[in-house]
Amino acid sequence: MMKLSSLKKFRVAVSVLFFLLFAALFLDYSNFISPKYTNYITYLQFIPSLLKFLNLFSLTAAGFIFILLLTVLFGRVYCSSVCPLGILQDIISLVSRKLHKKKYYSLTKEYTLLKYLFLVLAVISILSGSLIIINLLDPYSNFGRIFTQLFKPLVLAINNVLVYALAKFNIYWLYPQEIKAANILLTLFPLLFLSLVFWLAYKHGRLFCNTVCPVGTLLGLLSRISLFKVEIEKDNCISCKLCERVCKSGCIDKENKSVDVSRCVSCFNCFQVCPTEGIKYKLNFKPQKKNKKAAIFDIEKREFISSVAVFFIGILGSAYAQKKIVGKKASKFPVFKKNPVSPPGSLSIKNFKDSCTACHLCISSCPSRVLQPSFLEYGFTGMLQPAMDYRTGFCNFECLICSQVCPSGAILPIGLEKKKTLQIGKAKFLKENCIVFTEKTDCGACAEHCPTKAVTMVPYGDVKSPEVKDEFCIGCGACEYACPTVPYKAIYVEGNAVHLTAKKKEEKQMKEKINYQEDFPF
Repeated sequence: MMKLSSLKKFRVAVSVLFFLLFAALFLDYSNFISPKYTNYITYLQFIPSLLKFLNLFSLTAAGFIFILLLTVLFGRVYCSSVCPLGILQDIISLVSRKLHKKKYYSLTKEYTLLKYLFLVLAVISILSGSLIIINLLDPYSNFGRIFTQLFKPLVLAINNVLVYALAKFNIYWLYPQEIKAANILLTLFPLLFLSLVFWLAYKHGRLFCNTVCPVGTLLGLLSRISLFKVEIEKDNCISCKLCERVCKSGCIDKENKSVDVSRCVSCFNCFQVCPTEGIKYKLNFKPQKKNKKAAIFDIEKREFISSVAVFFIGILGSAYAQKKIVGKKASKFPVFKKNPVSPPGSLSIKNFKDSCTACHLCISSCPSRVLQPSFLEYGFTGMLQPAMDYRTGFCNFECLICSQVCPSGAILPIGLEKKKTLQIGKAKFLKENCIVFTEKTDCGACAEHCPTKAVTMVPYGDVKSPEVKDEFCIGCGACEYACPTVPYKAIYVEGNAVHLTAKKKEEKQMKEKINYQEDFPF
């Protein structure tokens, strides 16, 4: 039988594996990890799996059920070994202990009312069809936003520095990456959240998991009836307090020789330090007795103040796309879009808002970077959920990556042929902003880069003017991205509230062959 002290080593090995897998998912800028393997990695993430199951009602999306069963058997092993945000907190706690050799944990107060308040709000959020609370509190999604919005730009910057350095020695193993300009407001939230989590983990271990995280609270309730529990053997315990000092959940009470299993994250640190057999991992069918001290609902008012040092790394990405046409006059007529454009495979804006946890995995995986965090495009309740931003990129005609990597079912898998006729929006032409009319010059950038030839150039006096045929438009945004007018575009995509199917032009109508592999737009 495995020694109890070996359980921690096994837990650490599993944690490192999961952390590296998730870090690679969100930091992979070259699509080294095939999208078909992504769902295997994200299968055990609780909230995305639950939402995907509600969308598909399929056992292939039932990873959350496995987590529930695992919790009933062994306690909160998900929190200690599978949840990437939980593992990140352990790394922060480890750094804290290394820097402060004499740092010890102790029994902490349970903020019962506060943690159940967050859980109730999360449940109400799901039942009401608005995921704003889930998006803000889900540990997996917050981990994804932190790595996509904060860490990935750093990785890209390091890559570009290495490209420059290696090129000096005629080594070309790497290639430069363009760093898109970040929205300051949308970057601020993951930065503030990381600051909060860092401070709590650095000072108090797993306090976030046992106070704020709704998944941790739910699994904590289930762990009360788990078959295997961490328990103190009163006859063998010598009251050395070593187990209490290493318990980052603050759930071991050495005075009463008890463990609050609802807060225990099964890190198994206590097994490694116990000099006797005073602490066991026991098969126990008896209901856990309620600790009277833990039942007191006197929530101490505390302020969680996060000191945030906001810094920005301004590195210009390698710009290979040189525009042939540059407008000399600023466009004057603002563009007002009624609907944002949700990703292909999301079926409708409502379906997307009701299922997306804003984990930003699709944003991190999108090769053209057209997917960006939204601010108020979907309204307040859809804040941070991805939207198609055609100023930063366009939707590749033959790309299916976002529909392949989505863990929550907000973007469903679609076939390539269906994607080529899937109308997520329609292009709208605003004559008053077009340089053909404002500057009396030829352009045609929009028509040149339309993959379905929904946009064509037709004679208009002495010049040729863009003409849009809605029935052929798929809303990919190639025209809007290529349009040279600033600050307002002369052609833009209005999102479809419900995705439709566009007509497909006959081959004989496709006079110009487009090479979709070459750099875009020119």
